[in-house]
Amino acid sequence: MTNDRANRFHNSTLFIRQSSFQNPGAAMKSFTDLIQDVQKPGLCHRCGGCVTFCSAVNYSALELDSEGKPRYADPDKCIECGLCYTICPEINELEEETRQRLQWRSPIGRVIETTIARATDPAIRERATDGGVVTALLVHLFKTGRIDGAIVTKPTGPFQREPILAESEADIRDASGFFFDTSHGMMRYSDYYMTYSQFREFNPLIQKGLQRIAFVGTPCQIRAVRRMQTLNIIPSDSIKFCLGLFCSGNFVYGEKEQAKIAELGDFNWKDVRKINIKQDLMIHLNSGKIKTIELDELEFMKRFACYFCPDYSAEYADLSFGGVGAEDGWTTVIMRTPIGRAAFADARSKAIEVAGQTSQANSPSQVLKKVHNWTSKKRNAAVNNRKVLGKKYPEIKH
Repeated sequence: MTNDRANRFHNSTLFIRQSSFQNPGAAMKSFTDLIQDVQKPGLCHRCGGCVTFCSAVNYSALELDSEGKPRYADPDKCIECGLCYTICPEINELEEETRQRLQWRSPIGRVIETTIARATDPAIRERATDGGVVTALLVHLFKTGRIDGAIVTKPTGPFQREPILAESEADIRDASGFFFDTSHGMMRYSDYYMTYSQFREFNPLIQKGLQRIAFVGTPCQIRAVRRMQTLNIIPSDSIKFCLGLFCSGNFVYGEKEQAKIAELGDFNWKDVRKINIKQDLMIHLNSGKIKTIELDELEFMKRFACYFCPDYSAEYADLSFGGVGAEDGWTTVIMRTPIGRAAFADARSKAIEVAGQTSQANSPSQVLKKVHNWTSKKRNAAVNNRKVLGKKYPEIKH
C-alpha cells in the first residue's frame, strides 16, 4: 500500500473512531457486529464491499464463502478498524455524509435529466437487453480514453455469468445481454440488464494499478462504493463512473425456478431468444412472440435480503439505467451527477441516440413518474417487511 493510501486508510479509521466517540458509551463495531446485525437477520446483500476493502488493505481477514457470503478468513488478522461495518449498505452510519456529498434529493435521489435512448451501433443493440445504452456508453468511454476498463460480467453459459474486469472493447461488448442466474449469490447478481458486477474484480484493478474504472452495479453495490468514496478509502478511488441498474430484486434461478417460469409463461426454454425486464418479465421467443410474466409472480424467486431494500433506481449512481418507461428496444436513463451527464452528452449522437417524444406517455416527466411509482412500491414494501421482521429499517428520508 502506498504512503498516500496508507494515510487515507489511517484517516478513515480515525474518522470512524471519532464518530463512535461522539456517542458516549458507543464501542467500535467490527465484522462480528456485522454478522449479528446484518447476516443473522438475513439482510446481507452479498455485495462484497466488506471483503473487498479488507483485501485491498492487505489484511485479508475476510473472504467470501462458496455462496458469496462474507465470513472470517482469519480472525487474528482483523484490526477492528470498523470500516467493514460502516461501508455496509445495511448500516446507516455514513448515510447523511454520503447524501450530502452526492447532493441526494428526495424522493429518488438527485435527478439532473431523464431521457430514453439506445445504442447507435446495431451490433450492440442486437445483443442488448433493451437499448444497449450501458454497453454503448462503456465502449465510448473506453475508446475516448476516459476509462481504462470496466467492472462488468460476461456470460459463461445459457443462464450464467461471472464478473470480469473488462480491459478491451471486445470484453465490454461480450458482457451485454440478459442472464437470469444468481444461484451462487455474489457470484452472479441479477435484474434488468444483467451486467450486474461484483466487488471481487477490484483486486485485479488494484494489482494492475488501474485508476480509471467504470463500475456497473445494482443499487446495494453502488451504495457500498459511494460510502467507501465518502471515506476516501481504497479501492474506491479507482472508480470514476458508477453506472447503476434499476433493480426490483435479485433472483435465485435454479432448475425448479426455471421450470416454474416456463410454466407461468407457457413456453420452452429452448425457444427463448432473450429476456428483459420492464414493467413485467418479458421472454422473447425465436418465433418473434413475446411472453410476459408479472414481476409479482416471481416473488418466490427473490433473495431474502431483497425484500428489505428500498432502492429501486440506483439513487447514488452517476447514471441509472432501466427498462421501466421505455418502449421495447430503448432504455430509460437518469443522469444524476454532472460527471454522469457530461459522459452521456459526449456519447450522444456518437454512440447513443435519444428517442424523440412521440406522445405524452414517453415524455421525460411521465417516464420519471413511472420510476417514482416503482420506487414507492419497493420502498413501502421494504419498510413493511422490516416491521414484520421486527427490525427497524434505517431511517428513509423523503
